[in-house]
Amino acid sequence: MGKGNGRGGGGGGGLLLAVALSLVAAVSGFTEPGDLAILKQFRDGLSNPELLQWPANDDDPCGSKWKHVFCSGNRVSQIQVQKVGLEGPLPPNLNQLTALSNLGLQNNRFSGAVPSLSGLASLQYAYLDYNNFDSIPSDFFVGLENLQVLALDGNDLNASTGWMFPKELQNSAQLTNLTCNECNLVGPVPDFLGSMASLLVLELSGNSLTGGIPPSFANSSLQILWLNNQLNGGMTGPIDVVTSMVSLKSLWLHGNSFSGTIPGNIGDLAFLKSLNLNGNQLAGLIPDSLIGMDLDVLDLNNNKFMGPTPKFKSPNATSASNAFCLPTPGAPCAPEVMALIDFLTALNFPSRLLSSWVGNDPCQGPWFGLSCNNGKVAMINLPKNNLNGTLSPSVAKLDALTQVRLGSNNLNGPIPDNWTSLKGLTSLDLSDNNISPPIPAFKTSVKLLTGGNPLLTGTPASPKGSPPSGHTKSPGGTSDSGNVPDTVSSTKPKKFKSVLAAIVAPVASVAALIFLAVPLFFYCKKRKETSQAPSSLVVYPRDPSDPDNIVKIAVASNTYGSTSLTGSGSASRNSSGFGESHVIEAGNLIISVQVLRNVTKNFARENELGRGGFGVVYKGELDDGTKIAVKRMEAGVISNKAINEFQAEIAVLSKVRHRHLVSLLGYSIEGNERILVYEYMPQGALSKHLFHWKDLKLEPLTWKRRLNIALDVARGMEYLHSLAHQSFIHRDLKSSNILLGDDYRAKVSDFGLVKLAPDGEKSVVTRLAGTFGYLAPEYAVTGKITTKADVFSFGVVLMELLTGLMALDEERPEESQYLVGYFWNIKSDKEKLMAAIDPTLDKKEETYESISTIAELAGHCTAREPNQRPDMGHAVNVLAPLVEKWKPFDDDYEEYSGIDYSLPLNQMVKDWQEAESKDLSYMGLEDSKGSIPTRPAGFADSFTSADAR
Repeated sequence: MGKGNGRGGGGGGGLLLAVALSLVAAVSGFTEPGDLAILKQFRDGLSNPELLQWPANDDDPCGSKWKHVFCSGNRVSQIQVQKVGLEGPLPPNLNQLTALSNLGLQNNRFSGAVPSLSGLASLQYAYLDYNNFDSIPSDFFVGLENLQVLALDGNDLNASTGWMFPKELQNSAQLTNLTCNECNLVGPVPDFLGSMASLLVLELSGNSLTGGIPPSFANSSLQILWLNNQLNGGMTGPIDVVTSMVSLKSLWLHGNSFSGTIPGNIGDLAFLKSLNLNGNQLAGLIPDSLIGMDLDVLDLNNNKFMGPTPKFKSPNATSASNAFCLPTPGAPCAPEVMALIDFLTALNFPSRLLSSWVGNDPCQGPWFGLSCNNGKVAMINLPKNNLNGTLSPSVAKLDALTQVRLGSNNLNGPIPDNWTSLKGLTSLDLSDNNISPPIPAFKTSVKLLTGGNPLLTGTPASPKGSPPSGHTKSPGGTSDSGNVPDTVSSTKPKKFKSVLAAIVAPVASVAALIFLAVPLFFYCKKRKETSQAPSSLVVYPRDPSDPDNIVKIAVASNTYGSTSLTGSGSASRNSSGFGESHVIEAGNLIISVQVLRNVTKNFARENELGRGGFGVVYKGELDDGTKIAVKRMEAGVISNKAINEFQAEIAVLSKVRHRHLVSLLGYSIEGNERILVYEYMPQGALSKHLFHWKDLKLEPLTWKRRLNIALDVARGMEYLHSLAHQSFIHRDLKSSNILLGDDYRAKVSDFGLVKLAPDGEKSVVTRLAGTFGYLAPEYAVTGKITTKADVFSFGVVLMELLTGLMALDEERPEESQYLVGYFWNIKSDKEKLMAAIDPTLDKKEETYESISTIAELAGHCTAREPNQRPDMGHAVNVLAPLVEKWKPFDDDYEEYSGIDYSLPLNQMVKDWQEAESKDLSYMGLEDSKGSIPTRPAGFADSFTSADAR
């Protein structure tokens, strides 16, 4: 017994010794060899491993407590290297650190593929955001059972094809935060994301998502949902599903193409504090439930909202650049306007009508498809307009209606019974739609056309655009029949008709092409025979959304300097007198190189306006005297960088329109030619008037004009930063990129370096660009940029306006070479400040208050830390009252020319035309012929009313 106990005791002692030794190893922190090997691979793959400060001769990261490494026992459980600045790839077998629970790699410059995290069942937090990873393995999301937070933002993953979350992610049942802003996601949002019960934060901004918000998101627990600023048109469809997401606190959908209305029950989102719908296609009335919500942020700018201007409860609510009937918040719209809005709502807000039905009087302005009599709507004339939807009972409120022409559309549903109450109605054309029975009993005096509606006649509808068989239509769209529903009648079998249609349609198409081509051939031949100058006949592709099938043609004469841009000659007019057909449609700004050769006299030297790194800018003149600026890239500078800037300028200026941003009128890409066409700014760059006015024999700028220029620039930059469809960073704001018109009103130009801004206070890392002297310090040092970099540049421009000194001038004394440093040393001393003010200014004591205010603003804008600088909206608020103080006297030139720039473009044009009859010589707008210059035909017409705001 004793021997047995002795042997057993000996074995137990050996076991205890082994346990004791393992405990000693654990206590001493001797790191598991496999974990140590992976950490060494991690270090050895970096180009700057010294930043880790890991000891070279130490093989015990857990025991020695290496910096950035945390252990649980002898296993590595955390790697935290955020913002260390590490560069290089990571080991692909990082997932062999099986005890890893927290991985913090964010804000470095790691490159190559994201290491697979497959099988890391203990991993709870994975921060991989804001690196230079370029791909993600297919098994990355497999087995992440306890993952709670995943951040992949700011990595251009799978750049050539894009990618999307795989279904394996839905197995991460504990996931609460998923952020993948600007990580190159493509395609629709996966349905399963809406079904993940634990998900509270979903941020997918700045990708290429398409489609709508999935129905599975209904009743989800999400508190933050960011789907904003999707590229290439972005997400579409209605936003109704969000009203069931009652836990939402922040909803960002701006910079997409969402359409429809804001749901009336949006007020059910009791926890919502931030709602941004800027830059979509949302329309209709803003619901009372939203108007009454008290939100920290409410941005409804740049949509198609109609009706009364809301009087929001939220103090920070904005709703600029919409189609409200009146500017006064809470003021009711005219009853006819409200009825027509209901009509549009039932038709799902067709874009052509949204863009022209603006204002509070359907009988004034560009209300397309309406005609009036004695100040009231008498006709709705919208055949063949591809209208979809139903017929609104509100049409019955238009009590002066005599004719309704809605034939050859895609309308469905019944005719509202109350339409029979229209006492003056004489004609109702609903032929070739999908109207359903029953037909109300209209008076016998009403000429009713309903042929080609299958649900009414039991026969197929006629092809859209052609009269249904069984009746003939007059050019006005009426029929010879009376109040008898038309029917399609034919004795031929249906199959025969189908075969006949299959034969006739292509034959007719070919015949139409021949019909068009023959006269064009002889026209071009004749032009060639009569002149040696090259032909400049240009046929523009038709905008697919344009229901008008007329080919748009621009013809430039062969005489240099005598050029016109014309339409097809068949532009119709509605009741307001505005033409429907234009040369350059919205979204089609392509101009023939030959046309630009003509208007610049073949890029003649005498027409040069200036030269820069891009190439040469020429002045062009159309035959009506209209001047344009033509920016031509020189062949020697055509590089990837130059092409990128060229494309960036087109991309930005085709999206943003503002009275203080230079308008892009068109562009040309033919062979090696890269040309941009802008509105002409006669007084040139601000820098010319500040620094070179003596050499150029110009009058120095007055303080009043400088204040106006500062405010104009601030408003343009405010729009670029926060009021456009997307937020942009200019990156090269300087006095030479601020152009002046004849009235000395300023516009910001040169958008080749513009960068899409990240949301919130986040920065974006980009290659250094811009001009020294104007560069914000954080941008110059780190390459990281936010909109506050533009604010810094604006502050430098303010200093230039105050002092007349250039931002950087090595010929000045050393202490004043860098204007910002010099200005900061003198801005708080009244005597030094006034001594530094531009000597051309009249420095009266009463001007000191405004000068010191501008000096203080310039100082704030150029603060060292970006978060200490104001936004451009603050600059506008500071400058606006000063401009009001310095309004011109009654006998001075009125700088705003009496035009209300808040009005739609067509209304501005109308007001301007009415003012033509007055003596405008004091405005400096008359040319040598005594006529008023206008924009090129077709250019101004192509802008929508929303563009003008």
